[in-house]
Amino acid sequence: MKVVTGVVGNDIHVVANRLIDLSLKARGYEVFNLGVNTYLEEFFDACVETGADILLISSLNGEAEGWGREIKSLKSRYKGLDHLIMMIGGNLTVGTGDPQTIIPKYQKYGFDLVCHQIDLNTGLDMLQDFIAKRNDTSDRKSSS
Repeated sequence: MKVVTGVVGNDIHVVANRLIDLSLKARGYEVFNLGVNTYLEEFFDACVETGADILLISSLNGEAEGWGREIKSLKSRYKGLDHLIMMIGGNLTVGTGDPQTIIPKYQKYGFDLVCHQIDLNTGLDMLQDFIAKRNDTSDRKSSS
């Protein structure tokens, strides 16, 4: 599966971005890493250009909330992204935040998976579970 990843907005956490890249590759994903300081349009352009299956956005400085609000409307402007799994992780708010508040907020923005302040491997395990469930549901629908 193809993954477009990078760090959103004015965030320059390059080490975390590199760890995400290495971890995705170790799990067999084909990774297109846009690096740090990435604008939302760049993510979606890359998803279209590469035929990505997954968009994984990270944020460690908490700026994602301001950017995340635009995800759903921006995604609707691009053709052929209905299948795209949308994931975000890292520190998704400035200061401390309650996951019970933050996760539904980001899901409302349009993200399928929201990983607020959890470790990378747990987040990637969540992604694999999501893909497996999605494939299982798809298989059941096609055999009906």
